[in-house]
Amino acid sequence: MERREAAIAHVSYHLPERKLTNRDLVEEFGTWTEHKIKSKTGIDERPIAGEDETASVLGTAAAERLFQESGTPRESVDMLLLCTETPDYIMPSTACIVHDKLGLRKDCGALDYNLGCSGYVYGLYMASAMVKSGMAEKVLLITGDVLTRYVHPGDKSTRTIFGDGFTATLVSTEPEEAPGTIGRFVLGTDGAGHGNLIIPAGGTVSPCCEETKELYTNRYGNSRTKENLYMNGPEVFAFAVREVPPVIERCLSNNGLSMEEIDLFVFHQATHMMLEKLRETMEIPEERFVVDMEETGNTVSSSIPLALRRAQDSGRLGKGDTVLVCGFGVGYSWGATVIQM
Repeated sequence: MERREAAIAHVSYHLPERKLTNRDLVEEFGTWTEHKIKSKTGIDERPIAGEDETASVLGTAAAERLFQESGTPRESVDMLLLCTETPDYIMPSTACIVHDKLGLRKDCGALDYNLGCSGYVYGLYMASAMVKSGMAEKVLLITGDVLTRYVHPGDKSTRTIFGDGFTATLVSTEPEEAPGTIGRFVLGTDGAGHGNLIIPAGGTVSPCCEETKELYTNRYGNSRTKENLYMNGPEVFAFAVREVPPVIERCLSNNGLSMEEIDLFVFHQATHMMLEKLRETMEIPEERFVVDMEETGNTVSSSIPLALRRAQDSGRLGKGDTVLVCGFGVGYSWGATVIQM
């Protein structure tokens, strides 16, 4: 079978209209200032999903926007990949629900995969493999979470960081449609760190019960139950600083590129402090490094494609540019690749 190139044809996104601002948080908690929140996180406001805005609703909206903006016929999609940690149901797959909402062909496959901050890169990996192998002409990759549903209102350590949002990316083999050629990948996993970013209850290990609903408060004044998101900030920070720089080196080597040949570095938009530490460690100039989370917060698997599209819209990213993307976080899991726009 003839081997072909795979490329990003289009990226779209959809964010909930409701916002949680730093002023809202200051008025509620009273212990932090707006400036302190902004300096630590790099965030001014976060989109928050409404009660009726589920993964399937927001994912469908992002895909509909992609079809509208790109002019791609929905009947041309051969495969739907949906990355989410917050599915509509335990079963069936949310991808099947989105497939129905979008009216895709019945011979178009659809599947969910559960990954967090590295999810977009893994999605590109699977989509590009399908396209390069000839198994698909066009793959629709949807990413996103309604993670704020699992953030306890009394936990300012996570409430200040996370926002909800979904993106849709079309990966295609047709050069005239897809200028953003996808390069070689570096992927990695360290499951020993799984407990540092986790929702402890709700699965088969710890089903929801009265005990999992008990509220506890840590020494920093953050309250949550076992049914809420828990993040060990210092450990996650240390993981990123330890693992990301060598991942970038391997990605560059695998693609035959140097740091100087990358026009733009787009990492998972975790927090401002983490991104700045990584940028300084790798000595990447500010003008070639994206920090774009003031209006979105940390949108987990959507943060990279969201940053890519916003960089295109602002003129910071243009045709012919070489972009290195890197996702890292929950799992621990990480991945990186290069895109020729």
